Amino acid sequence: LRKADAGVLFLDEIGELGADEQAMLLRAIETGRFLPLGGDEEVSSEFQLICGTNRDLRRSISEGTFRDDLLARVNLWTFELPGLSDRPEDIEPNLEFELKEFRSHTGSTVRFNRRARERFLEFATGMEGRWPDNFRGLNAAVTRMATLAAGGRIREELVEEEIKRLHQQWGTAETTRAENGLLEEVMGREAAAELDRFDRVQLNDVIRVCRKCTSLSEAGRVLFARSRLKRKTKNDADRLRKYLGRYELEWDDL
Repeated sequence: LRKADAGVLFLDEIGELGADEQAMLLRAIETGRFLPLGGDEEVSSEFQLICGTNRDLRRSISEGTFRDDLLARVNLWTFELPGLSDRPEDIEPNLEFELKEFRSHTGSTVRFNRRARERFLEFATGMEGRWPDNFRGLNAAVTRMATLAAGGRIREELVEEEIKRLHQQWGTAETTRAENGLLEEVMGREAAAELDRFDRVQLNDVIRVCRKCTSLSEAGRVLFARSRLKRKTKNDADRLRKYLGRYELEWDDL
């Protein structure tokens, strides 16, 4: 706070602050004064504040872990940063960046062969690419493949092993919590809580697919890719519209 006087203060993961720190920060925002660590006299600081969090702070308020008056103070402007799975166009350039980072840390130059690179990008940017850990997960995946690459070359077999490993990792309870958050975002907490487990899993996948597609028809073609081959009439958009209607959802809601 003292160093930020006449400047900008960025507090990351503000949702992790304890009750005492929240009270201190609230007073500093409102009055420009605070008691420094180890001091017995208040000092002043005038600063612009930017906060970051991966928590739903309104939920934290309802759970009693975050102050509503502090959120009211810091929530003047809100910017939502989409996750990596919603930005597939960022994966390919960052794939090259991660390999350069690996070289700078280890001194080893590692490259994908052409087919291995195509296979990894197909997986990473497609419907399977969930990336709940965002860029940390991409960094870990590339680091593992680069470390295990014989002769500095990542081949298809290594990519397939990594894809299998990622599928196993993404089947954890943490991912389940993230998926539940997606349903609550679209439907609201009360409506999402009324869903059976079977419906939650199915609807969550449908929503993820829809968000990666540009139209109802495109999403329908992806979701009904097998069954549509047996149909004379390709009414993918109508089938998807009726499915969403069961949950009182429309395309724009997603």
